[in-house]
Amino acid sequence: MNSQQSRGGAVARQAAMLCQDAAFRLYLDRRRRHKFGIAARDLPDGTHNEQDARDWLCQACGIQSRAELDTKAESEHAFHHICNRFNRWKAKNRGSR
Repeated sequence: MNSQQSRGGAVARQAAMLCQDAAFRLYLDRRRRHKFGIAARDLPDGTHNEQDARDWLCQACGIQSRAELDTKAESEHAFHHICNRFNRWKAKNRGSR
């Protein structure tokens, strides 16, 4: 396996950039608060870091490594669904951050 294969392809790179996006990590903070009824004081904005986002994304897509997104169609589909939900949230919340 060469170094390009171990890092993954285009979808894996897109996933890595998503995890680096501060807005996506904010989305995860607010999503978790809403889903579990957690108060903002108990889970403040800025709680999720890049590693947390990576771990959450891997679990949500059923993978161990983001590189798998380029080879597992079901996981790639789940990733795109997550991106769509995030983009809708971002559009809806534009200006309220």
